[in-house]
Amino acid sequence: MKRATFTVLFFILRTKKLKDGTSPICARVTVNGSRAEFRLQKGIQDRLWDHKQGCAKGKTKEAHEINEFLNMVQAKLYNYRSDLYASGKPLTAESIKKAYFGIEENERTILQVFKEHNERCKSLVGIDFAQGTYERYVTCYKHVENFISFMYHKKDMALHNVTPSFVKDFDFYLKTQRACSHNTATKYLKNFKKITRIALSNGWMKEDPFKNIKFHLEPVDMDFLDPQELNRLIQKKMPMERLQQVKDVYLFCCFTGLAFIDVKNLTYSDIIDKNGMPWIKKKRQKTKNWCNVPLLAPARKLIEKYKTNTYCIKTQRVFPVLSNQKMNAYLKEIATLCRIDKNLSTHTARHTFATTVTLSNQISIEVVSKMLGHSSINMTKKYARVVDDLINKDMKKIYGKFDDIRVS
Repeated sequence: MKRATFTVLFFILRTKKLKDGTSPICARVTVNGSRAEFRLQKGIQDRLWDHKQGCAKGKTKEAHEINEFLNMVQAKLYNYRSDLYASGKPLTAESIKKAYFGIEENERTILQVFKEHNERCKSLVGIDFAQGTYERYVTCYKHVENFISFMYHKKDMALHNVTPSFVKDFDFYLKTQRACSHNTATKYLKNFKKITRIALSNGWMKEDPFKNIKFHLEPVDMDFLDPQELNRLIQKKMPMERLQQVKDVYLFCCFTGLAFIDVKNLTYSDIIDKNGMPWIKKKRQKTKNWCNVPLLAPARKLIEKYKTNTYCIKTQRVFPVLSNQKMNAYLKEIATLCRIDKNLSTHTARHTFATTVTLSNQISIEVVSKMLGHSSINMTKKYARVVDDLINKDMKKIYGKFDDIRVS
């Protein structure tokens, strides 16, 4: 049998600089005219690279170390060629590349499994998954892909290389390189854990990389508007139509407790009449629980304001709602204009409804829970803060009762 032609060449990518300003060193394997290229875990200054020889030039310590590394890589690639040839397995440029990265022929990789999951998830949007859930998995995929490139200088990794150390390094990468908070990083790790569970259940992985790793979310004290801030926002006329529109949608959520996606999808068919009083009665997209909310006067006025809006007439939506990203960006501008020193987001409106609009006005937590569409009161407690005014109202009941007690 004729032996396959085989060559190894090293080169640098001058147009794809690494963070330290060096150019990444790459290897090109050619077998019978077919090529496979991949980056190595090294970078070099352009002036130190000998383009013709495919190695570092000069007699510096750095040049010596790089050339030693390249010799080692070349030796490994030749060994992989010999092993594949001796075993009778297909000898191609791609099979040599996979051997170098520790990927056996037909062995699945982590990004391959992740991509397959996301494609299935996309097909089930609106059936088993919300659009936001799919988008979070897409974002997590990108983080894993970038982490593998950053940490291992590879485009993908075999499943057997996803170890507890890989998971811990990924967590560290998210918090340092991507500046994710602890809770955000934890949510991405939970998304990633689902992918490894799929691999384990199909027998593609032998060891669970999350076996001894436990997740915990740190409690977050979400901002909400107090009565003075809420009134300031109501009274403030916005200088631009886009800000006024965002303000109106936000205020509607403050007086109904609707989440962003639920107000975005709110239609006139979700508003019913109960004894002459309009109510919102709809299933929450996130939990599929019903929320039942009587419309207060400010909410009714806002609905009336947009009945002639062209977009609302065309789509039968109650409000013209922008994307969540744009809403949150414009809310930062609105907070500045209203002199509100808080990090406003679409979700703070839900907290404002739970705390300032309802519980502070002595609406029972059971009723608030039902209006928010929660499965249990424990979920509502995360939204509800007992504010000073409410404490004062309750404590007035016992003011004076202990005045005659003498303390010795």
